[in-house]
Amino acid sequence: MNTLTLNAGRITALGRSELTLLVRNRATLTLALLMPLMMVFVLRSSLGDSEGAQAVGEATLTGGIGMVLLLVVHMNLVSSYVARREELVLKRLRTGEASDVEILSGTALPAAALALAQIAVLTVAGAAVLDVAAPRNPLLILAAVLAGVLLLAALSAVTSSFTRTVETAGLTTLPLFLASVLGSGMFAPVDSLPDVVASVCELLPLSGVMTLVRAGWSGGAAGGDLLGAGLTTLAWIMISVFAVQRWFRWEPRR
Repeated sequence: MNTLTLNAGRITALGRSELTLLVRNRATLTLALLMPLMMVFVLRSSLGDSEGAQAVGEATLTGGIGMVLLLVVHMNLVSSYVARREELVLKRLRTGEASDVEILSGTALPAAALALAQIAVLTVAGAAVLDVAAPRNPLLILAAVLAGVLLLAALSAVTSSFTRTVETAGLTTLPLFLASVLGSGMFAPVDSLPDVVASVCELLPLSGVMTLVRAGWSGGAAGGDLLGAGLTTLAWIMISVFAVQRWFRWEPRR
């Protein structure tokens, strides 16, 4: 890859171009914008005034944050990277002044901004509609979300390297989606699983992020658990960045 340099102006310009393409895809944009609110209102209608609604509401909102990260950042970005590669956009951009990091960051910028906006709406509106207490440590949630965006953006670039077409992106993103929903504690803590299974699930890419999100919302997590979650997330970010440098494809697969 080229020298790791960053120019905010070039990243913004690339992000603006990518945002224009995203806005033109009305179906994807509408679904992405409405998804968090739909989740909240559907859950609210099913919960009613049942006992334990507070705990279920918190679990749904923290899980909803994970769903936004997966759907808006990971799945959307894999399709974007593949489409730009197959259209030779990445190859042309690479011949200009922008560095590799700037090209990848600019492509990821609209998805990241959209995910952050949705999570903000989900947190504020969801807590109000579901009558859930406000997060105890919003800064920890913000740090976890930013780490999740960085991690999933890098994983999206890696996944795009073995995704041949935009149509097959739904298949190549499915393993991480299922593993995260079922094993990363999105809707239930990982420690509620059997010991052996929990030990494995704690090492999944999104598990550390979700541990930090839950701790930021409800508190009560031990310092050791937070440190472990942070180190797991950092390790996956480093692994993903290395994989991008090693295997990312800038030209169409032939």
